[in-house]
Amino acid sequence: MDVATMMERQKYITVETYKRDGTPVRTPVWFHVRDGQVIVVTRSETGKAKRLRANNRVRIAPCTIRGRVKGPWASGGAAILDGEQTDAAVKARDKKYGMMARLARSLTGGKGELFAFAIKLDGAHDDAKST
Repeated sequence: MDVATMMERQKYITVETYKRDGTPVRTPVWFHVRDGQVIVVTRSETGKAKRLRANNRVRIAPCTIRGRVKGPWASGGAAILDGEQTDAAVKARDKKYGMMARLARSLTGGKGELFAFAIKLDGAHDDAKST
């Protein structure tokens, strides 16, 4: 079983992105898996979106709603999705998370346009078990 398929069973993951100076920043997010990639929807003016535009390397791990890591980390690279792909990602996220996703979308409108990215994982869990 690949890492993305194992992540698919989770409700939340932490996405670790990196500031320009290399400092890691962890953010718990909703996600879904499509074609072996982890898809995340956010807003274009959020910190994670800005960091991804500067550095596409990420790590992800299953977590609680508050971001407490509860499983192994996996590394990968993120690719920003185009408008049509973002629309499909929003629909898939809304299907997985239901009314809560639609509510979150209405409450975060001030943080820019909807923005989605696909994480292609390197294929193995990282050895580091940092929390």
